[in-house]
Amino acid sequence: MIFRPHPLSNAKLDPAELEQDRKNCRKVGPCGIGEKALYLNSFFIDRHYYVPIKTVTRAFKRIAMSKGGFSGKGSFASIPYLVIEFDNGRQKQCNFKHEQQVDEFLTLLSKEQLQIKLVSQTAEAKLARQEAEEEKERLSRTEPTAQTKKETGSLQRAIDYLELKPEFSENLSKAAQRRRAYQCSSPSYRWVAMAITILGFLAVAAGIYSFTIHNGFAVYFVLFGIAAIFTFAGFSMLPTAKNNRKSILNYDETSQQQMEQYIREYPDFPVPARYAHPIVLKRMQRVIEQGRASTAEQALEVVKKDLKALNSSVQVSQKEYDEVVAIKPMFLNAMYQ
Repeated sequence: MIFRPHPLSNAKLDPAELEQDRKNCRKVGPCGIGEKALYLNSFFIDRHYYVPIKTVTRAFKRIAMSKGGFSGKGSFASIPYLVIEFDNGRQKQCNFKHEQQVDEFLTLLSKEQLQIKLVSQTAEAKLARQEAEEEKERLSRTEPTAQTKKETGSLQRAIDYLELKPEFSENLSKAAQRRRAYQCSSPSYRWVAMAITILGFLAVAAGIYSFTIHNGFAVYFVLFGIAAIFTFAGFSMLPTAKNNRKSILNYDETSQQQMEQYIREYPDFPVPARYAHPIVLKRMQRVIEQGRASTAEQALEVVKKDLKALNSSVQVSQKEYDEVVAIKPMFLNAMYQ
């Protein structure tokens, strides 16, 4: 192994065992999941560190919100992190570019390592309080009417139908998020990325020149290090074959067409194809159960109103945040029509 991961925990793996485990680990974004260890990134290098799984007690998502927050202007300008807690309280925070990758990492971990808790201690206490409040609210509801049972049952059948092909809803959500993020990013960022990339190439040229005239090794390390930092930073922001306006809009349009064709076979689907996501329908169910609407059409309007009301001053739970991030871009892109 040319670049052996550095251990973060007091516990370490045997070098031969580490090499085999690192080689076979499943890569998720900049991190990885092996049979013996979790592989975590540094700021610039993927899977640069490792923590033996037996020392890990918690793994959870942390979101840093930008000033925009839940504003109606744009997408959710959030910075996703994966936090690994090990050795009785020590933590390593890993930065990710895409929040979906953090979710994928935690989903894989939840299926294979049941002993690892997937929330922080603070979130665990909040969840307990929230569940108690939700249970209290459910118990305070009046007996559902026949109309309520009919509407929620109809919505449940639509949810079950969508969950037969979950990839359609996932694509719809991901495409909407990508489109919203692209539309709300400043064009100046791409010029900055171009400048950073050019600086990276200039540093490479300077390093090669220094090498040819036999300058000291320290100069090479500095110049090539700067080149790597600038070049990789610029490449991550520049348009690519998949990260450009045409590709992003095509992905969104294709996802909607795919969903529209799928629900066409379902008689009287309760929402338009652009909103056909299980989370939307579940929120509509809750609205009807709470007595805030009596029909699916009314419930959809209430869901729209609730999403519009979320802004940077509103604090929500992690569960609520995950739901809103998945569906609000679809409503924003459609101007809530």
